[in-house]
Amino acid sequence: MKLRSSIKANLLASWAAHGVALAVGLFLMPYVLHTLGDGSYGTWIFINAFSNYAGLLYLGFGKTVSRFVASYHARHEWDRLNEVVNVALAVYSLMGLLTLVAVGVLAWLAPALHAWEVDSVLEIQWVIVVLGVNVVIGLVGSVFGGVLYGVQRFDQERTILIGADLLRAALTVLFLQSRWGLLTLSLIFLVVTVLENLAHIALALRNVPTLAFGVRYLKLHTLKECLGFSVFALVGTLAGQLIYATDTVVIGFVLGARAIVPYYIALRLCQFLRRPIQQIGDVCMPKAGELQARSQGDQLQSLVVRSMGVAVLLAAGVLIGAVCFGDALIERWVGPGYPESHLLLMAMLAGQVVAIPIDVLRSIMFGMGHVRGPSLAYLGEALANIVLSLILIHPLGLWGVALGTIIPLVLVELGWLLPFALRKLQFHPLVVARGVLGPQILPLVALLCYSTWVDSQFDVSGSWVRLGAVTVGGGAVLGGTWGLQWLLQRSGRVPRAAAAA
Repeated sequence: MKLRSSIKANLLASWAAHGVALAVGLFLMPYVLHTLGDGSYGTWIFINAFSNYAGLLYLGFGKTVSRFVASYHARHEWDRLNEVVNVALAVYSLMGLLTLVAVGVLAWLAPALHAWEVDSVLEIQWVIVVLGVNVVIGLVGSVFGGVLYGVQRFDQERTILIGADLLRAALTVLFLQSRWGLLTLSLIFLVVTVLENLAHIALALRNVPTLAFGVRYLKLHTLKECLGFSVFALVGTLAGQLIYATDTVVIGFVLGARAIVPYYIALRLCQFLRRPIQQIGDVCMPKAGELQARSQGDQLQSLVVRSMGVAVLLAAGVLIGAVCFGDALIERWVGPGYPESHLLLMAMLAGQVVAIPIDVLRSIMFGMGHVRGPSLAYLGEALANIVLSLILIHPLGLWGVALGTIIPLVLVELGWLLPFALRKLQFHPLVVARGVLGPQILPLVALLCYSTWVDSQFDVSGSWVRLGAVTVGGGAVLGGTWGLQWLLQRSGRVPRAAAAA
């Protein structure tokens, strides 16, 4: 019961934060798009696609800090915890200095690197510098965010995230204009990042009073221990960046910045809908490390089956909603003129029905220290994604890029990663299939019937109120059916889907 309560509390905090992020993103994207115009907005996406690769600078230490802090905090090994935090700070400070040098070179070379679709190349150079400084501040401050993750204070970390999203939205509305708009956006990001990371530092020190800093904590054996984990976490991060950031870069180079917009609309919506479900894995990773440190194997197995089951339920539910109402949502969100975005969105979300549950399983394996196999498989998927996207974009356009992402995802994650993880965890495939998939079938059928009926009877386009009402109704149908099924199982009137569930 304690396990379920802590997971539920952390998930609620994460979902609240991402609910705010979703609302802010839904508002800001069309606002920024129509303020800047397709050309400038496509340029902003293009530059940010490169800045997203800054995630590689984290060298996998983000997950490393979270995992080891969770483990050492559970065992009250305070010196070991301090060693991990200090080593991560030293590594990130060095990477920050190298980043500033690289940013200066990129800004200097910017005029020759690309045919920018904006009036001032000088603005592009300043945007690159400001975003580079933003990356460095976020890099160093992320260590303290990792401490909050490790001690499972998601409520505090997510509160900071909510405040940052709301502040970013307010500053954008107040200050964004078409002239020097890209530089204004980058400065807004910088201000919010500074405040966000100051809050992380203050709360990390408050939650771990034993946290200390000094050269005496910089131990070579701790660096080696962290690198042994982080090198494969880095491989996983690299793979994620290649999969989710490369598409817009490929489109920008091959088809031009304007062609990015319809694809990015679908991609951005997919990210909005994916991230709350992804939080299941983020919450479960430190919990898995804690359970392994305490040798609580039964609770660990229950964590795997339940978390993957919820991920399947939510991902498939989002896909059903997008099939029936995605076109109305896109038209209401960014306006008419992007019909291809709905079809791309459905394809992307179909892939996520596979990707998100496996991503949850990957996070749990990371928390247990199994990083090599999942990371290498993810990298193979990413490389196949790039090759297929480059091959298919010429004959199929945007659809070629989408298929280049979906095909490797399904083949690698279902064909290799899932069987590999089940062997490592010593789970019987049929037990997992029944526990993960069985309880979700009836709620999803109920949601499909509801969505099909509403779509055939009512016109929900043109009104946020109607779209919101349909969404709330769908959530009630999905959650109500799942809850009723659970109550019937508890009463013994229907059989349980699996003993492990």
